[in-house]
Amino acid sequence: MKFLIVGLGNPGNEYAHTRHNIGFDVVNAFVTRHGGSFRNDRLAYVAEVKWKGKKFVCICPTTFMNLSGKAVKYWMDKEKVALENILVIMDEVALPNNKLRLRPAGSDGGHNGLKSIHESLGTTQYPRLRFGIGNNYPRGMQSEFVLGKWFKEEEPIVKLKIEKAIEAIELFATSNITAAMNQVNNKEFAPE
Repeated sequence: MKFLIVGLGNPGNEYAHTRHNIGFDVVNAFVTRHGGSFRNDRLAYVAEVKWKGKKFVCICPTTFMNLSGKAVKYWMDKEKVALENILVIMDEVALPNNKLRLRPAGSDGGHNGLKSIHESLGTTQYPRLRFGIGNNYPRGMQSEFVLGKWFKEEEPIVKLKIEKAIEAIELFATSNITAAMNQVNNKEFAPE
């Protein structure tokens, strides 16, 4: 069983640990937890980890968000990963920051990374894990908010949700998407 775990974000230090790069942060944390390390490869930073008899090809595209689909398509074809074994992790302004939402398919919801993946794969039928970042910004300031760093008071919940997102990836791979959805979709996360 082989899985392609995709963290969406933008390459470059100026984007590191911003809300828009939470996909990178989740995938990095997953790879670190399982003793892997990234290499700079074609269109992406790539790490391979094995866990419970499964192989995870983890990528953080280096194409910039709007061209993420090129990297996803390339690695999906190269590694021969089935569509239902792809999991894309990204930020979501339409979800409050205490929520995660896992779905087997769906629209791009205005997210440029997903839009690019739809164009490259020619389908919306692939699983995605949306990491709520909330919409705590003044009108017209969405882009600054999304590309900004987390507020200090958000850091504990972000840390907790990264842990929960790793658990969701593991459950997605070892059990099934329905079990994983039951674990995350209706929960409101709050640090102890």
